[in-house]
Amino acid sequence: MSRKVVRTSKFRHVFGQAVKADQCYDDIRISQMTWDSNFCSVNPKFVAMIVDASGGGAFIVLPLSKTGRIDMSYPTVCGHTGPVLDIEFCPHNDNIIASGSEDCSVMIWEIPEGGLTTSLTDPVVKLDGHSKRVGILSWHPTAHNVLMSAGCDNVVILWNVARGEAVMRIDSVHTDLIYSACWNRDGSRILTSCKDKTLRVLDPRKGTVLHEKDKPHEGSRPVRAVFVSGGKILSTGFSRMSERQVALWDPKNFGEPLTLQELDTSSGVLLPFFDPDTGVVYLCGKGDSSIRYFEVTDEAPYVHYLSMYSSKESQKGMGYMPKRGLEVNKCEIARFYKLHERKCEPIVMTVPRKSDLFQEDLYPDTIGPEPSAEADEWFQGKDAPPVMISLKDGFVATTKAKEFKVHKSLMKTTAASGSHQDHSGDVHSLRKEVKDLKAAIEELTKRVSELEGKH
Repeated sequence: MSRKVVRTSKFRHVFGQAVKADQCYDDIRISQMTWDSNFCSVNPKFVAMIVDASGGGAFIVLPLSKTGRIDMSYPTVCGHTGPVLDIEFCPHNDNIIASGSEDCSVMIWEIPEGGLTTSLTDPVVKLDGHSKRVGILSWHPTAHNVLMSAGCDNVVILWNVARGEAVMRIDSVHTDLIYSACWNRDGSRILTSCKDKTLRVLDPRKGTVLHEKDKPHEGSRPVRAVFVSGGKILSTGFSRMSERQVALWDPKNFGEPLTLQELDTSSGVLLPFFDPDTGVVYLCGKGDSSIRYFEVTDEAPYVHYLSMYSSKESQKGMGYMPKRGLEVNKCEIARFYKLHERKCEPIVMTVPRKSDLFQEDLYPDTIGPEPSAEADEWFQGKDAPPVMISLKDGFVATTKAKEFKVHKSLMKTTAASGSHQDHSGDVHSLRKEVKDLKAAIEELTKRVSELEGKH
């Protein structure tokens, strides 16, 4: 008589591993702000981290290959007049990043190919519309140039970034501070969690509440929520006894959770990262030194604990690499960028496999960088499923880059840029750099000869 004791799953043996010390990004002063955002955003070209800045707010953007010690004088993006609270790279253009700040503004920046050579102070677009600090940003997953921002004024604004205008303002729904706001897979719904202890599913273009759940978690500490597969919702929060919980909900039947599990007693907010390709959700606690991961399936108890990556040092924030930035021949299914006080350490999640051939069962077609609708079409009601790509031979962009023109055209998408672009800006900055270096060498030569003269 055979009894199935252990649930079969190809992700049961997923293990996390930190990269070697020389592949970390060292000597970066990560921001000390007490705000529960990720503080880090990554894509296949760059890693961006919010850093400490005297006067105003700044974040640093490094090419992924620039590992090791980062010089104190490395240029930053420092156009905000108050601390930066959240940053997020655009999913359709790897050189575009949005930042939200305590100065009540949202700014859109264009990072040059190869990274920054001088500090950036002027954004491509500045979006003003919030009356209090802006702590949450999220790009639309499929529509080009649609950005959602949520501020401490309890308002959610949907922006058409290329035109620089607020198209939708949802200001009468939330009665208190918004803890989290995210899109579903095709961007036709928004999910928010709020200090008034309510989870809400909104229609983004009408600003109406479609479903809501009062008190998903009894405790008063922040609740986080994300859409998972099949339109279900996974939330993390606290019990009345301040134990951390994870729960799964079906918004069509919000009465009772499909499952509610207690994890441990700790005060850090759990940031959920869901991977729709594998059905694995990773929970990273702010201030924890571990990452727990679970598999979300259709069979009870729906959220199955897999394992935990543990380390000695606690995390200040966490960046999550999109699927197209992973190394598929190493069976890497996720990569996190863990922020310490003074460094950023990549952590690789791997499924152990003997073969180094492409594992089709681990890498179904995933969301690519090509948008499936333009901003204007989406605001007029067009919903389009994401454009999928195969990772079989590593991802290569095939589309031509659109020129970046604000107000007139829309932001270009990630692609193998044509060589027809005007490089005069690059040439100018290189000439300036050479001139500065020559001046520095002359200065040093003079100093050496002075010192030699003394001796």
